[in-house]
Amino acid sequence: MNKYISTAIALFASVSLTYGQATISPAKAQSQRVIIMGATIHTGDGKVIENGYLIFDKGKITGVGDATVVKLNLTDARMITANGKHIYPGFIAPTTNLGLIEIEAVKATVDDDELGENNAHIRSIIAYNTDSKVINTLRSNGILMAQITPSGGTISGSSSVVQLDAWNWEDAAIKKEDAMHMTWPVAPRGRGGFGGGGRLPVGTTAVDPNERTNNAIAELNKFFSEAKVYTETPPAVTNTRLAALKGVFNGSEKLFITADGQKEIVAAVNFAKSFGITPVIVGGDEAYLLTDFLKANNVIVVVKKPQSLPNNVDDDVNMPYKNVARLSNAGVTVVISFDGGDGFWRQRNLPFMAGTASAWGMSKEDALKTITLNAAKAMGVDKTTGSLEIGKDATFFISGGDALDMIGNKVEQAFIQGRDINLDNLHKQLDKKYSDKYGIK
Repeated sequence: MNKYISTAIALFASVSLTYGQATISPAKAQSQRVIIMGATIHTGDGKVIENGYLIFDKGKITGVGDATVVKLNLTDARMITANGKHIYPGFIAPTTNLGLIEIEAVKATVDDDELGENNAHIRSIIAYNTDSKVINTLRSNGILMAQITPSGGTISGSSSVVQLDAWNWEDAAIKKEDAMHMTWPVAPRGRGGFGGGGRLPVGTTAVDPNERTNNAIAELNKFFSEAKVYTETPPAVTNTRLAALKGVFNGSEKLFITADGQKEIVAAVNFAKSFGITPVIVGGDEAYLLTDFLKANNVIVVVKKPQSLPNNVDDDVNMPYKNVARLSNAGVTVVISFDGGDGFWRQRNLPFMAGTASAWGMSKEDALKTITLNAAKAMGVDKTTGSLEIGKDATFFISGGDALDMIGNKVEQAFIQGRDINLDNLHKQLDKKYSDKYGIK
């Protein structure tokens, strides 16, 4: 009995620590016009303004340009001098389970997937935990928005786009249900008679993996066909799974399909096109082989974790680094993300993934677009965020140096929808605590 009581107490303490965020509160709404002068402004759409100015009021950008050729009205404005510093749009983390997982070993803090193959009705936004201690570590590196994405099954459910300074998920949401996520069926690869690499369980019969894959694709076709009819003429009895695809068919919600191989990417795009949908491909390990096809079909590619080894033993060992540039230079809109499995805690390194891509065949500003404007386009929020333009949300940060470089990324001040946010986090608090203890400066 004592053992169980001790376990329960430990679990409660762990969950309390996980969800507690007592010292970091969301910022209040912008109450005064702000003018920032003298910084190098990276607008996020490929342009750079040396010695620029940025004005924002009531959460929206009202002016941006060259500070040397404009006269500004400074009345009733808060001035921020940023000479020698850099301004960037807030970075956007795509396809992440941030806020859905806190401690992987504590089941009570894991809520990123559901049982079953078809979870089209799942809405990840309602499980998003704004009190996660991981969130503030991302903000400290310039990541101010994220696409909270479910996982598991062939159809995982809907993601939502959030800003990372909120009291609850309703406050956080920038766009609810921005995309439906699914994984294209593919036959398993491995050693063994049927691709599984091991013996079959006792009492089971071997099934050809290609047959299993074809059956899964047939099920997808059947489900999408039924959903299309259902959403056009909904019956008296509600079917939440079928109803969940309404936004995908009417264009208000994107369709993200995870596919890596050349054959699978083509099949996934053609599948979506057969229902009048332009998909976003996630993963895209072999997307560089299909640049003409992807460009012709206006397909955006979300490349996962460039700092990794290739999947195929015969590939160039540096291909994951080159993939982003190959796609971008061919005219394909490309976005950089992490694998969903470890995205929630490693996502803070997202700007450095873009920096790596810039070292392998593309410019720094094009690399910046992969985590700003291109990401916003993929999620359907580019009219309000993703770049520093008049009328868009004032979501950006000031860095002491190059934000795509580990040494230069020094986020000194950040704003989300005009709100001057707190950049403290648990890592900084622990650093200060033990620096004070041992007298380290």
